[in-house]
Amino acid sequence: MTDKKVLLITGATSGIGKATAEAAREAGWRLALVARSADKLDEMVDSLGKDAVSAYPCDVTDYDALDTVVRQIDLDFHRIDAVFVNAGVGGVQGGFSSAPVESWQKLVNVNILGAAYTLRATLKTLKRDRGHVVITGSVAGRRTLAGSMYSVSKWAVSAIGYGLREELRGTGVRVTLIEPGPVDTPFFDEPMPTMLKPEDVARTVLFALSQPASVDIHELMVLPTPELEDSDE
Repeated sequence: MTDKKVLLITGATSGIGKATAEAAREAGWRLALVARSADKLDEMVDSLGKDAVSAYPCDVTDYDALDTVVRQIDLDFHRIDAVFVNAGVGGVQGGFSSAPVESWQKLVNVNILGAAYTLRATLKTLKRDRGHVVITGSVAGRRTLAGSMYSVSKWAVSAIGYGLREELRGTGVRVTLIEPGPVDTPFFDEPMPTMLKPEDVARTVLFALSQPASVDIHELMVLPTPELEDSDE
């Protein structure tokens, strides 16, 4: 049995999750990849290497299925050293006045309950292995955005991170919130003037995971550098 560490990633097939999987594999981690699309997961396994990467199709809003998957991951790898709670969805424009209410349900189910379900399913193993929880929050969970239910969901994610850290105090499990600004992912229909790349956030995740057990990074907010201002000089 290899002693290389195991990282479980939800929302692993696109954007930040995919970039983090690629960076982690390069850094020597073994990977348990969780996402809804079996086809995309299989493509990633083929790309990253079947010897150290396994795919587990699952919807994080289905707790029973997620719990079963986590148990299987533990059987397959015999350890879970870190969990990247990353699965999420974006919002729909319209604010509280006119955004479709079904879009709110999806935000709550994926961004909030999906994160909580992932924690419930993995915490027993993480406590056993004195592991590390990394959660994808957002700058939208630290700043008020007018009429944004997405922002509401990410404020809730921040609260989950704060509460979880206190719950786990003294267990050896560390909790890190990663709070990126706008990232060039399918969340946005049109690119903004300045945006992060998924790889930028992935480096931040790996930075947190690379710290020794004596270092507990609570939060990392990552923003794109502002555009240069026009100058007459």
